Amino acid sequence: MSPSLPDNDRPPPARFAFDGWTWKEIAYLLANLPMAIVGFVYSVFLVAVGAGLSVTVVGLPLLALGLQGARGLGRAERARARSMLGVRIDEPSPMARGRRDQGFFNWLWSGLKDPVGWRTLLYSFMRLPWGVATFVVTLVSLFVLWPVLPYIARGLTNADRVMARALLSPSDELERRIAELESDRGVVVDTAAADLRRIERDLHDGAQARLVALAMGLGLAKEKLTDDPEAAARMVDEAHGEVKVALQELRDLARGIHPAVLTDRGLDAALSAIASRCTVPVTVSVDLPARPAEAIEGIAYFTVSELLQNVSKHARATRASVDVWRSGDRLMLQVQDDGRGGARLDGGTGMSGLAERLGAVDGLFVLDSPEGGPTSVTAELPWRDRAGTGSERIGAA
Repeated sequence: MSPSLPDNDRPPPARFAFDGWTWKEIAYLLANLPMAIVGFVYSVFLVAVGAGLSVTVVGLPLLALGLQGARGLGRAERARARSMLGVRIDEPSPMARGRRDQGFFNWLWSGLKDPVGWRTLLYSFMRLPWGVATFVVTLVSLFVLWPVLPYIARGLTNADRVMARALLSPSDELERRIAELESDRGVVVDTAAADLRRIERDLHDGAQARLVALAMGLGLAKEKLTDDPEAAARMVDEAHGEVKVALQELRDLARGIHPAVLTDRGLDAALSAIASRCTVPVTVSVDLPARPAEAIEGIAYFTVSELLQNVSKHARATRASVDVWRSGDRLMLQVQDDGRGGARLDGGTGMSGLAERLGAVDGLFVLDSPEGGPTSVTAELPWRDRAGTGSERIGAA
């Protein structure tokens, strides 16, 4: 019985006729020997030299570089299996770039513990006896067992398929998650940089410019204090008004960074506050057994805040609702409105940015907005208890 294979990787049934599949399999089996020799020599040489020189300063770095080279051998074998055996093998996650920037020893340790490189070396080491056996059997069968060669080739290549999938595939979901998290890390960095630029712009164009004008006005008032007290008093009165406006702008900017009401009273009060500023009536329902971690709470707040801004600017709605609850290990958000609908992730309303931000923390973002409405946005975030206060009740702060 041939080794079991996933249905998507099964070639057509073997038969006496020499079709295209059979010739590909025969060619693969005959190429096993030269490929196995290359892989075996590389593996033995790398391990022997790396281990032998490990007492020197070049041994371990050479081994780390050799493991990266082994990844190239694995890539070539996966390509050969895909093109000649029809085996679809996912590419493992690449080694994290930028390791050299984090220091030589970090890069060295990452290279030495690379599981993809070590599995490829194991695959290459095991392939030599198998490559010799398959080459000899296939070559003899070409002249002696010609009528049943298609069945022999199928049995041998099925074993090759299983071997390649076992040792050249990503080891488990963890490697795919590593690749996703590396991508998500880039999204988080870009988002943080954009937020810093926004804060800098708001300070420069808003409160900073107003305070500069205020300082100039007070300087003029000081000059006129003795010559024209009435004019100086008017200028001081105007400066007083400017101070109030500047303070309000700073409060708004601080609220955009992290609102005090969220820190002090939690999501219920914070979401009610932003709902009161929406241009349409909004009902807020928060049903949480405890407050989540500060980071998760902040993401939930700003997600709802941006969604309600979209309702005010684009939805043409008459009412909206915000619901927040916990389901298992997830924090659930849902924002609905009875507006015109038609919102899209690529529609320029910031929806795609929200989806990327939630995805960067292992969250989900689902948009349902048919033309004519209504619009419903459901978001999920991972639930994490507040550090040291996992049983804290809502409003206890």
